[in-house]
Formats: sequence, C-alpha cells, structure tokens
Amino acid sequence: MFPSNSKNPDLDWSQVRETVKLLSLAAAQVDDLLKEGDLSVNTLTESFTALAEHMRVINSYLLALDSNPIRDKALASCSETSDQIQSSVVAFQFYDRMVQCLQHVTSNLVGLSELLERPECLYSPKEWLKLQNEIRSRYTMESEKLMFDAILQGKSISEALAEKEAKQQEQEEIDNIELF
Repeated sequence: MFPSNSKNPDLDWSQVRETVKLLSLAAAQVDDLLKEGDLSVNTLTESFTALAEHMRVINSYLLALDSNPIRDKALASCSETSDQIQSSVVAFQFYDRMVQCLQHVTSNLVGLSELLERPECLYSPKEWLKLQNEIRSRYTMESEKLMFDAILQGKSISEALAEKEAKQQEQEEIDNIELF
C-alpha cells in the first residue's frame, strides 16, 4: 500500500508531510545545482589559471625582445588580458560567496524539514529556538546575519533586504574613507 499523499489522501494525510516533501525537493534542487555549478567553475578556474600562466610567459618573452612599437603593443595587450583575467577571478569570488549562501539555504531547509517531521518538536518553542540558533551559527557573513535577524524580528522580506542594502552601503562608505 502506498503512503497517503495529496494525490491519494486518506485519514493519514498531513499537510506537514506535504510541506516536508516540498522543502526536501527545494533543498535537493539547490544542492544539485551547486554540484553542477562547481564542475563548471572548476573548469573555468583551471582555464583562467592556465591563461594567466601563458600570459606571464608571453610577457616575459616580449620583455626579452628589443623595444619596438609591435613589442610595446603586444605588452599592452598582455597587460589588458591580465587585467581581464583578474576581473574574472573577482567574479569567481562572488560565485564562492553565492555558493556558501546557497549551502546555508540548503542546510536550513533540511533542518526545517527534520523539525517538521518530528511531531514532538513541531509544537515546541524550545526546538524552534534551537533550530534558529543552529541556523544563525552557520552564518559567516554579516549580511546573512542581518537578514536572519530582520526576518526573525518580524520584518517583511522587502524591509529586510532594504536594511541589508543600507548596512552594506554604510560599510562601503566606511571602507572608502581614506585616512590621512
């Protein structure tokens, strides 16, 4: 006999079980995409590392030649290409940050699913607080903590995002101040 579900409900059907299934699906989808993305980014990282090394070698060969307009143009092209490679590395750093955030989302969904599956925990404020503390303790970035705190304070998603953006803008302004 098949377990009760929304297609075939019986007296054992539960909206909590259906919620757990959907949360598990979301976590699995994010996790699967992260794995696929890692493969692509690893390939790109290896390619950019090789390109940077090739540019370094080409640059050293050009420097060994006598100065002339063609050599100088080639050196300028090497420099521009190296700058582009550096910009790509910065983009990979953003990707790493995004992956870290999505891994937190996945583990949070799994933790929530596990809590919902256990009837003895479902109605226990102590268990919900424990889950919330576990979630917050995983965060390493201040922006994640800000969002978490804002949402748990009852702010809407748009309010929490606006607050996070304001804090990030404030931090960028502080970081841009030059000390004399």
